[in-house]
Amino acid sequence: MRKKQHQKWLAAAGLALLSILLLGISADAYAASVSGKQAGQFAPDKEKKKRRAASMSWVKLHQQFPSTFLLNGPRHSKRIALTFDDAPDPKYTPMILDILAQHDVCATFFIVGNRASHYPAIVKRIHNEGHIIGNHSYDHAVLSTLTLTNYQKQIWRTDAIITNLIGYSPHFIRPPYGELLPQQVKWSKQAGFSIVNWDVDSVDWKDNPSSALILKNIKKTLQPGSIILQHAGGGVGQNLYGTVNALPNLIRLLHGKGYELVTLPELLGQPAAR
Repeated sequence: MRKKQHQKWLAAAGLALLSILLLGISADAYAASVSGKQAGQFAPDKEKKKRRAASMSWVKLHQQFPSTFLLNGPRHSKRIALTFDDAPDPKYTPMILDILAQHDVCATFFIVGNRASHYPAIVKRIHNEGHIIGNHSYDHAVLSTLTLTNYQKQIWRTDAIITNLIGYSPHFIRPPYGELLPQQVKWSKQAGFSIVNWDVDSVDWKDNPSSALILKNIKKTLQPGSIILQHAGGGVGQNLYGTVNALPNLIRLLHGKGYELVTLPELLGQPAAR
């Protein structure tokens, strides 16, 4: 009799303990769930995290390679460099060149190698009108995902195309998306190149923005020595009329604030040719 009562007591105790444990787990799970939701409400979105990580990486690369990995020019002089990525494009690049010519402004164009092969006349026009040409990879690859050998192939292939068209090997490289690995920057330095990213992003690449929004984006971080990122070519279905329409107003805005618009060699004190 006592043995049966003891067994019943053990069973009841075990059931009670199991209930407590289950309740505890449920409570913890709920708390974790709530905590996660609350954290999510205040956490930056993925894009902000990505930008912050890229920004930190750029700072480290600039510290490691101060004369090779550049984000801006000297801050003591009111000079600004306009730069345009993803040229040549048969639709948008000529429009941008027309506006720059009307305002007597020279800029820097970063050329994609396979596009240059398709539209060599536009590359020659960029050069003939006094603009500076830089290397923007052969096919707009994410260079930070490539081996050093494949990175070199992207640069040399584009370099050969550009050199054949304009007669010089560009000194400046701009990696698509601004991403490079330290060993890639190190090799670029040894090969006689400089990496030039930017400190002002017009964000003209995202969601086909209006000219008003592009100007607003530029004014956020604009300061003496700034390098402004814009685009002179787009992907399939991309609309760059916002960039085209903003450009005359941007030039007038910068001149009105007393800025001199210069090319990257003028801003950075480095040669156009390697």
